[in-house]
Amino acid sequence: MIAFVSGRVTAAGPDGAVVDVGGVGLSVQCTPATLAGLRVGDQAQVPTSLVVREDSLTLFGFADDDERAVFELLQTASGIGPRLALAMLAVHSPNALRRAVAAEDLTALTKVPGIGRKGAQRIVLELKDRLGHPTGDDPADLRVTGAAAAPWRAQVQMGLINLGWSARDADTAVDAVAADLDGREVPPVATLLKAALKKLSRP
Repeated sequence: MIAFVSGRVTAAGPDGAVVDVGGVGLSVQCTPATLAGLRVGDQAQVPTSLVVREDSLTLFGFADDDERAVFELLQTASGIGPRLALAMLAVHSPNALRRAVAAEDLTALTKVPGIGRKGAQRIVLELKDRLGHPTGDDPADLRVTGAAAAPWRAQVQMGLINLGWSARDADTAVDAVAADLDGREVPPVATLLKAALKKLSRP
């Protein structure tokens, strides 16, 4: 297993980054929150998990060791593969997932695209005694709540700046995305980041 990669960030996109490790560019799939902490040109050390398939080797990167541990635990539940586990961490922080599973909060779990009510019930049944209990207060728990305007704006803005856009352009795109929401429930940060990139790509 590749426990982490350490090197200069050479590229970053909506779904992942490239880290130069000893002259080899390693592509790492990440959540938007993780990507927000990776700036092109900076040195970074990213905890990783290598997923091996018959036709592929995919490296997933995380903000910290706890996020990686939860990612790997999620995949022990029936029907949860690496992509869905990453989507769960894009919507909820590790602590938010622990809280949702411990409280059997199916509504929170079904906010993740690809997870229905039955899937949420299965996750609770299989992981309730394995994920552990949430620790402390976690601002990232607000990622998908209606009150999460400030946290998601900061994450999307940082993601855009890391992709090379100016702070002014990032602010304009975030304002446009916020206007489109118009009081609706805030979707996952990955969705918001893609929407902002579409705003910036328009002439």
